[in-house]
Amino acid sequence: QVQLVESGGGLVQPGGSLRLSCVASVSGIIFRLSNMGWYRETPGKQRELVATINRGGDTNYADSMNDRFTISRDNAKNSVYLQMNSLNPEDTGVYYCRRDIAQSTSWGQGTQVTVSS
Repeated sequence: QVQLVESGGGLVQPGGSLRLSCVASVSGIIFRLSNMGWYRETPGKQRELVATINRGGDTNYADSMNDRFTISRDNAKNSVYLQMNSLNPEDTGVYYCRRDIAQSTSWGQGTQVTVSS
């Protein structure tokens, strides 16, 4: 069972920044072959895409986030990151890390992000 562990969430004021991290408990070669992503559940909404990064390093963002959020990965650390800038209260929610390889999908337990003054 693949384990994805997110961290970095917390309380931040509007306009602030957070960096989320996700570490995957898989071998290095398996991680390098994995497509990774961040999703979120905000109040009243279903889980939605935030950003993805494939095994080649190509990135994809939800339209409302591509100018504020940056996804990256460090294959040497089996990790994927989400740098979030200019946060606003609408970004409040639980952020989940996701891993896809072949036809297998794994999810982390989520990390809470709260944007409030």
